[in-house]
Amino acid sequence: MSQHQDAPVVRPLTEADIPVAVDTLARAFADYPFTRHVIAADAHEDRIRRFQELCLTRIGMVYGRVWVADEGRAVAVWTTPDQDPSPAFAEIGPLLGHLTGDRAAAYESAEQAVAPYRPQESAWFLNTVGVMPEVQGRGLGTAVLIPGVEEAARAGCPAFLETSSERNVALYERLGFKVTAEVLLPGGGPRTWCMRRDPR
Repeated sequence: MSQHQDAPVVRPLTEADIPVAVDTLARAFADYPFTRHVIAADAHEDRIRRFQELCLTRIGMVYGRVWVADEGRAVAVWTTPDQDPSPAFAEIGPLLGHLTGDRAAAYESAEQAVAPYRPQESAWFLNTVGVMPEVQGRGLGTAVLIPGVEEAARAGCPAFLETSSERNVALYERLGFKVTAEVLLPGGGPRTWCMRRDPR
């Protein structure tokens, strides 16, 4: 079956994709408002890389689903209601504490600020998504998100995400998400949008 050459090939992540996928997430989040607010400024890019690597390898790959496009230059990491990721979050909690550094209180208060708007019922949660900067604007972000959105809908579950980038809101709206809350994070943090897509 020949792919239309412009259509991105999206597939589940394999072990071999991990280095490129981590690189993609580290580069995509190098200057993101939320992570700037909650992760210490010193050695910021190293901290971001480790943070995203934990999200990918300890959360998404174990308790969720991960898809890549363009050989890992776009990656979407979801947690699904099939497994409760709480044990992993408890286990990596001390590591996250170390990574947030002097921004630990900001991280805690940000989590508390958005918690009331997260779904109480079973939901697919977009843990992290990124596209390598040099291939942004080619539809890879949308392409890598579609499998998770479709699987959540097939499972009859809402899909949920949070973004601190106003530019991303329109992308998610095109995928059927609606803004359910706009939260100004405490302590001078960025505006963060909570978004939800209900199964049709």
